[in-house]
Amino acid sequence: MTRHSRPQAPSTTAPPGNTRLETLRRQYHREITDGTAHRGRPVRVAPYVLAAPGAGRHTDLEMIEAHARRLGRQITPSTFGDIGQVPALTERSGFDAACRYAGQGFAHGIVANNRAAITTHNDAYAHVLHHLHLRGVFLTYLLALPG
Repeated sequence: MTRHSRPQAPSTTAPPGNTRLETLRRQYHREITDGTAHRGRPVRVAPYVLAAPGAGRHTDLEMIEAHARRLGRQITPSTFGDIGQVPALTERSGFDAACRYAGQGFAHGIVANNRAAITTHNDAYAHVLHHLHLRGVFLTYLLALPG
């Protein structure tokens, strides 16, 4: 999402598996946030954006932070990002750093600017969801909030 683009509704021609993956993502999100709330702790999220440096990236981070705050989430002091047109997950040092950061307990979840910022490949997305869930971390994105 850049300064010139607006959030769009999910495509009605989404690849097969999107509904199943979205249900799984929501389940993991709910498990982690409900467990955190049950312990009386605030939910902390780490923002992640896939955008070029500059005003567009800044705007995306502000949108993520505003949405998360409206939901009562705490924003981590660290934010994460990568540059490019949806590079392979193995080429995203920013996303990898966000996953490690959250997995070490600094955040309960990672909030991206959109689903495509994570990956457009369903198998890779399922792997990321499962990998994070095993570490007690949820993944969500701006259009998917609140959970």
